[in-house]
Amino acid sequence: MSRNTARASAGSDRSNLYDDITNKIIGELEAGRVPWVQPWGTAASKAPLAMPKNAATRRQYSGINVLILWGSVIEHGFPGQSWLTFRQALALGGNVRKGEHGTTVVYADRFVPDDERKRARETGEDAQAIPFLKRFTVFNAAQCEGLPQDVTIVAPPPLPGLIEPKVEALIKATGIDFRIGGNRAFYVPAHDYVQVPPPQAYFEPINWHRTALHELGHATGHASRLNRDFSGSFGTKKYAFEELIAEMNAAFCCASLGITPTVRHADYIGSWLEVLREDNRAIVRAASQASKAADYLLRFLPDHVASQDDQRDAA
Repeated sequence: MSRNTARASAGSDRSNLYDDITNKIIGELEAGRVPWVQPWGTAASKAPLAMPKNAATRRQYSGINVLILWGSVIEHGFPGQSWLTFRQALALGGNVRKGEHGTTVVYADRFVPDDERKRARETGEDAQAIPFLKRFTVFNAAQCEGLPQDVTIVAPPPLPGLIEPKVEALIKATGIDFRIGGNRAFYVPAHDYVQVPPPQAYFEPINWHRTALHELGHATGHASRLNRDFSGSFGTKKYAFEELIAEMNAAFCCASLGITPTVRHADYIGSWLEVLREDNRAIVRAASQASKAADYLLRFLPDHVASQDDQRDAA
């Protein structure tokens, strides 16, 4: 196989991977299901509400992999959110049970082709990197045997009474201008403040916290924080894309805090579908930005910071 043929084949594989992921998300949305708001707490889900993590490294998965692994937990009824590769299972003294099928997750990176390096040298311009996705297979801990007990144990969900104070503490710790009042929830980029109606305005008090996390997700995009593009006006694809980021950010934050995610703006599903059908990489990019937003917010929780330090020590 020639180098050009190999490169074309690799490009096709990358394109197909984006298509596979995007088509699955589109199928879910068309069926009225929002992939980042799974039916937690129903008979369909045996696993506790949590972010998926690697059982060997203890690191949480992020971006599109969160949606992929949540979907697999629901589809197969796995009892936990811990995952590992075939080799990691062996390294821990266990193994994947015979006949088990893994779940494909992806690793995103960038590379510079040889032709582009040559062009950059000849022109004196900067070489342009090309984004790519690499597939690899992971297995739920429930699909393995012989693993250490601390790998397979499923942590109990947090007590409901501990959730609300955590969210309120997080809001204060972020330093974001957060105002309570009025009858609408919104974020104003020009003046960098969030406003959410009082908790009494919500049928379920927990919905106030979900809404607050959604709007704080928008605020992470301010130029002084993660610097996202807020130039899209209502009804545009840019606007829909930012809403997609805020929605998934809220779901990731909720899962990390033990709050069942809900759809904040179901009326945007049509515009999300339009964005995804037009660009097969949009959902991957949005999920990546949502993970960055959630990480930005959650780092303000004291216990989250301690947990991250523990993970680094264990890595």
